[in-house]
Order: sequence, then structure tokens, then C-alpha cells
Amino acid sequence: MAEQMSPTKANLMAAKKNLELAKNGFDLLDRKRNVLMREMMRLIDQAVILQRDIGDTFSRAYNALQMANVTMGVEGTLGTYTPEETGLQITSRSVMGVDLPSTSLATSQPRPFYGFWGSNAYLDSSYILFDRVKELAARLAGVENSVYRLAVAIKKTQRRANMLENVVVPRYEATVRFISGVLEEHEREEFTRLKVIKRAKARRAAQGR
Repeated sequence: MAEQMSPTKANLMAAKKNLELAKNGFDLLDRKRNVLMREMMRLIDQAVILQRDIGDTFSRAYNALQMANVTMGVEGTLGTYTPEETGLQITSRSVMGVDLPSTSLATSQPRPFYGFWGSNAYLDSSYILFDRVKELAARLAGVENSVYRLAVAIKKTQRRANMLENVVVPRYEATVRFISGVLEEHEREEFTRLKVIKRAKARRAAQGR
């Protein structure tokens, strides 16, 4: 439905300008959506790789822990030797106005926090592998959070783009057609009126001679 505007040239120019702005806005939103989609797909691929690495590393760490329990007994557990983690780092970057977090642990060579007396290589291997799982899990948390934020932003962008494409642009197009049609009709009427006046003047001039 055409927007209710008086069929004047000024309003026609305004409607054409708004139509152009709406089309440009849709193009920008479409580009933003494509960029966000590409970034989200890249992060999803990264998340899949991290999840696979976590699963493989955790399986190896658990097997090593089982061997440590078998050889050392279950009185002492790895948890009693592991200090509290305080090295989590969170940074962020912006992609098309969307802040994406990146999480990581302070990179350092893992050091055993237990004495070598009463321990063995299985415990060492388990400790190193679980430390690797912790590092991968921290990275995965940032990637998955970024994917979620991108999905929300893509949904909002898609909704706005659909509003422009399906509502705003057609409305301004209908308004431009309506005003253009009325103005063209007025021009035809004015042309016909002037033509009639010209013929009347010509007849009166002929009668005067």
C-alpha cells in the first residue's frame, strides 16, 4: 500500500530519496549478514576441531590416570595435586559491530605440583594431558560464546533486512508509483487543457479575420 502523501513533486523527490536509502540500507545489512555468516561458519569449524581434540586428549588422560591408579593406588588422586586455575585470560574483537570474546589460559610449561617420591610416569602423563584438556576447554568456551553471539546478531540482521526488503522498500516503491501516476495524469490534463485553449484562440482569431 502506498504511503499516504500528497501527490506533489516535493513529496515525490522525498519518496525517491527514502527509497534509495532503504535499498542502500538493505544492501549494507545483506553484506553484514554475509560477513557474520562466514565468520560463524569459520568458528563452527574451529569448535568442531577443538571438541575432537578435547575428546581425544581427555581419553588419553583418563587412560593414563587409570594406569596411575593401578600402579600407585587410589588413595592419592590427581585433584589433590592440581592447584586452582587463575590464569584465564579474556580478550575481545569486533566483527561488524559484534564483540566476540576469546578465552585462553596463560601459556606456560606445566609443572608438577607434587613430589616425585611415590609418583610415576603415568601420573605425569595424566597431569600433562589434563592440563592440555583444560587449555583446550578454555579456548572452546570463547569460540562457542562467539558463535552464539554471531547467531543472535545474524538473526537480528536478517529480521531488519527482511523488514526493509518486504515492507519498507515495497511501500516506498508504491508511493513513488502513486505520486508519479497522479503527476503524470495532471500533466496530461494540463496538456489537454492548454491544447483546447490554443484551439479556441485559433478559432477566435480565424473568426476575427
